[in-house]
Amino acid sequence: MQVCGVQLSSATSRWRESWPPFGGSYECAGHSCCISGSQRPLCRVQCCQVPRSTGNVAHLQKEDKYSCVDRSTSYLHVQTLRNFPIEKLYGEVVLVRLDSVLLLDPLGLSSCSLKRTLSTIKYLYKAGGKVLLVTSWDPVLQSVNPVLKSTESFADYMSSLLQVKVIPVNGVPCLTSCKKEERVQNDIILFENLLNFRGENANCNDFSQKLASGAAIFVNDSFSLSHKIRASTVGITRFCYASLAGFHFEEELMQLLKINDTTRRPYIAIIGGSNFLRKAPALHLLASQCDGLFLVGKLSFQIMNGLGIPVSSCLIEKNATKEVLQLIEIAHNRNIPIYYPTDLWCLNSNNNEQLEIFDSAELLSGLISLGWTPVDIGPSTLERISSLLSSYKKILWIGPTSFDLTEEFSVGATQLGQILNKASHNSCDIILVGGAACKAVKGMSDSSSQYTASENESIVWEFLKGRILPGIAALDKSYPYQIPWDDVFSDTTQPLFVDIGSGNGLFLFQMARNWEGLNFLGLEMNEKLVVRCLQDVASAGKRNL
Repeated sequence: MQVCGVQLSSATSRWRESWPPFGGSYECAGHSCCISGSQRPLCRVQCCQVPRSTGNVAHLQKEDKYSCVDRSTSYLHVQTLRNFPIEKLYGEVVLVRLDSVLLLDPLGLSSCSLKRTLSTIKYLYKAGGKVLLVTSWDPVLQSVNPVLKSTESFADYMSSLLQVKVIPVNGVPCLTSCKKEERVQNDIILFENLLNFRGENANCNDFSQKLASGAAIFVNDSFSLSHKIRASTVGITRFCYASLAGFHFEEELMQLLKINDTTRRPYIAIIGGSNFLRKAPALHLLASQCDGLFLVGKLSFQIMNGLGIPVSSCLIEKNATKEVLQLIEIAHNRNIPIYYPTDLWCLNSNNNEQLEIFDSAELLSGLISLGWTPVDIGPSTLERISSLLSSYKKILWIGPTSFDLTEEFSVGATQLGQILNKASHNSCDIILVGGAACKAVKGMSDSSSQYTASENESIVWEFLKGRILPGIAALDKSYPYQIPWDDVFSDTTQPLFVDIGSGNGLFLFQMARNWEGLNFLGLEMNEKLVVRCLQDVASAGKRNL
């Protein structure tokens, strides 16, 4: 256990080191501060928040104003490449995890996601880092896209996108697999398909360590894998000096946070798809946040049954009844409406070309037994949605409006996209989640329309369920909110004593009792977090708190 003093009163405090080594020392405003420990940590410990007095309600209320999001989502605050000091990239080996689907976007360079991904690579390259690229693609994608025929063909494709030489390297993805001349050259290196190695999906510790071999910094720009545990997104972070979110990853994360933002009200969610039981926790969360729910797709049958409307047994998830009733109860207690389709397009099973529109109650009470199958929401339902949305300031559309049949029978999504496009011109915030929603609006908006769009529907559902997304949690953390240093320090003209690896804190508490006028801060034993916290302390000192 080490204790060090940091003077806060100097207005000229500046850090003079670029990045202190583990088990070393660094200087801050002329005061030597020691970090104990010489081994690289194999696990990451989140920095605890500044202790708060349970008896000081006014202080709690004052601190709450600094909070950006609910404390339960504090793991979403990650260190980003954008905020990482660019001078610390120079000369470092940086491994970047990419999303191959984004790189092969049919829209090409007109795709915003592709532009952000390429910007991540170019930024690192121009900053003087040695850039190593890893990604994965499944056999189906490889069979239909000639670019993925081999690592060499993919490297040529990446060279054309980046206008920088990309060298293909086969074998286990790590720096030691490269030839000596490839290591020293300034070219970008692309490794073999990660799915060729069993250690990737297994999150194998040894494979993760090999991936990180020679790399000091890890940048994750594959947000689509955030809900999965992979060696190249989770395991690797245990062996890299810094783990950061790339530009695309950061943007997708910001869009995810917008879903829980309720500053613009009233807020309505249009929810489609099926599997009510699996989505129940997310639906309950939306019911507690939104000011209205409109269920379409197979989910609508469950809610109609829960409201007492006769529904054919073949359309009901019998094991989801309890969760359906809970959703209705949440909405009732909050006095928010739950809407469902009033009419449906239906397909005759005896004639696959015969489509008819039926009233929902009429269909569900008997026409199902006559061979009619619902395929999508009808025109009166769309009119109802259009009239409702005019009174809302924020709209979330997640999941398809259709009922799991082929796209040729899906007509509601396109028309709903037109309705939302119109709403976006009336200063309404539109959030689109999933392939169906994004496709319905894509190419329809103009420069005056603003959308938040994400095709990663499965990630959003997991997030709304309240589950921690491992690909996000594995990245280095940033403060979830600004720390009010003027409240923390007893007297900012006095030194700050930092107890690193404070354990149960008894030593620190005893010192605080003996010297009530001084400032004390306890930090967990994680060097990277210690350095960053002390950098923030030094910055606070420069502001003369």
